[in-house]
Amino acid sequence: MAHKEKRQVDVTRLLESARERGESAEDLLLPLVYDELRGLAHAVFAGGVSPAGHTLQPTVLVHEAWLKLVGNLDPVHGRRHFFAVAATAMRQVLADHAKAHRRAKRGGGVRAVTLHEGLAHEPRVFDVVAFDEALSALASHNARHARIVELRFLGSLTISETAAELGISETTVVSDWTMARAWLRCQLAG
Repeated sequence: MAHKEKRQVDVTRLLESARERGESAEDLLLPLVYDELRGLAHAVFAGGVSPAGHTLQPTVLVHEAWLKLVGNLDPVHGRRHFFAVAATAMRQVLADHAKAHRRAKRGGGVRAVTLHEGLAHEPRVFDVVAFDEALSALASHNARHARIVELRFLGSLTISETAAELGISETTVVSDWTMARAWLRCQLAG
């Protein structure tokens, strides 16, 4: 079994075992998922533009997201679900940081990141706060579409992993993903 596959199995087994024993999995889980979380954070920042003096880096994003996750892992059921929850935590950290930075600069200095695989055919820099607001608006119209964006974009889950996480078909994920990207593209372009 390849090293990555073994880690995937270990994450799921660790979460299940800790839940069965009524114990916390955080201390044992972090070493298993840290590199993948950093990979997700680097993907989010890939090609992004960082204003001078900006302090949020991929490592900080991972650490702040981890702090949001600690103590909240009881309902997590396996590796795929863990990364879905981690994607949501990263989105919240990015949005909170961008909003705080914007307030500090009185509306300026918005953190820009790249939509690396998806809302456009080529990398496009965008405003994290606008993305968070647009994704929240999408959730109010269609919660499943918004969740698919979180899982695919921030969680880097594949089509099949997203389908399994949501309990829907891969065809539905592809269709919803296409519609959600188009909707967000229009929102972010305005």
